[in-house]
Amino acid sequence: MNLSGFVIRNAFRNRRRLLLSVSSVAASLFLLITLQVALRELTNPINDEGSSLRIIVRSKVSLAQPLPARQMPILERIPGVVAVSPFTFFGGLYKGDEKFTSFAQFAVDPARTLPLISDAKLPRAQYEAWLADRTSCIVGQMTVDRYGLKIGDRMPFTGQLYPCDLDLKIAGIYHGTADDRNVMFHQKYLDELQGNPGMVGTWWVLAASAADVPFVTDRINKAFANSSAEVRAESERAFVLGFVSMWANIKTLIGGISIVVVFALLLVTVSTMSMAIRERFRELAILKALGFRRRELFAFILAESFGLAMGGAVLGAGGAWVLFRSINIQNLTNGLFLMFEVTPQMLGLAFSVAVLLGVLAALAPMWTVARTSVVQGLKTLD
Repeated sequence: MNLSGFVIRNAFRNRRRLLLSVSSVAASLFLLITLQVALRELTNPINDEGSSLRIIVRSKVSLAQPLPARQMPILERIPGVVAVSPFTFFGGLYKGDEKFTSFAQFAVDPARTLPLISDAKLPRAQYEAWLADRTSCIVGQMTVDRYGLKIGDRMPFTGQLYPCDLDLKIAGIYHGTADDRNVMFHQKYLDELQGNPGMVGTWWVLAASAADVPFVTDRINKAFANSSAEVRAESERAFVLGFVSMWANIKTLIGGISIVVVFALLLVTVSTMSMAIRERFRELAILKALGFRRRELFAFILAESFGLAMGGAVLGAGGAWVLFRSINIQNLTNGLFLMFEVTPQMLGLAFSVAVLLGVLAALAPMWTVARTSVVQGLKTLD
C-alpha cells in the first residue's frame, strides 16, 4: 500500500462519521455562499444602459410625501435635463394576490417616458396604442410570462396606498431592461380616479450625460430649496440603495451570520479530526517506531483534514453554483430577487474557507501527536 492509499483508507475507516462530517462542511459552505449571493443582490442594484443617466427626485420630507405636478416645467428648464416624467408608485394588489404583488405599477406620462427607458424594446404600434388609450398600460415580459398574459387582456388592481382601483388594458409588452416586471400606465388615469389632485409620487429625470448627473442633481435640489415642496434628487443607484438602508445594516447582519457559520464549521471539523486521530494513536506510535518522522505524520493528518474540508467544499459550493443556475429564483422568491448569481469570487471565498478549515482542524491533532511518545501512544488504546 502506498502513502496516498494509506491516507484514503484511514479517512474511510469510519464511513458514517466521514459522511456526516463532509455533509456538515457542505451544508455550512452552501449556507455561506447563499448568504453572500443574497448580500450582493441586495446591495448592488442591477445597472442597465440608462441607469447612469437617470435621476430620481422625491420629497425631501419622505418618500411617501407626494410632490406637486407644477414642478415639471421648472425641472424641464434646468440645464442638462433631457427628459422628465412623473413616476408614481401605485402599489396595488393584482387579482389573486392576497398580501403581496411581486411587480410594481407606475403611473407615468407615456409621451415623456420612452426616453427615460431607452433600453426598453417596445414595438412602435404598441407604443402608439398605449398613447391613445388612457386606461391602457405596458407590461414587462417577465410578468407576462409568469401570469400568461397577452395584449388586450385586462389587469385589475386593488388600491392599497390610494383610495381607488385600477382596471388596465394591456396595450404593449416591453423587454430588454434590467427589470422586465413592471407595469406602466397613464398618470392622467390615476389623477382622474382621485379627482385630479395634481400630485405625483416622484419625478424621473434624464441627464444629458453621466458627467452632467452631479450638476443636474445639485441644480434640482437648489431649484426647490426653501419652497413648500423641497425635494431630494439623487442618482438611481443611490435611490435604490436607500431602500436597502431601511432594512438596517444588512451587511453587518449577514456578515455576522457568516462568521458564526464559519466558526461552527471550524468546531465540527476540529472535533472530527481530533476523534479520528485519537482512535489511531497506536498506529501512529507504531509508525514512529518504524522510523517515520514527525513531518511525515503531520502530512498524513493534514492530508486527511484537507481532503475532508475540500470534499465538503466541492459538494457545498459546487452544489450552490449548480442549483442557483438551474432554478428560477424570481418565482422561488416571489420576485424578491431577479438574479442569484454565484460569482467566481464567491466560489474562491468558499474554497479558501475550506483550505483554512483543513489547516486549522489539523493543528490540534498534530500538536498532540508531536507530544506523544511511542510508549504513550502504544498504551493509549490498550
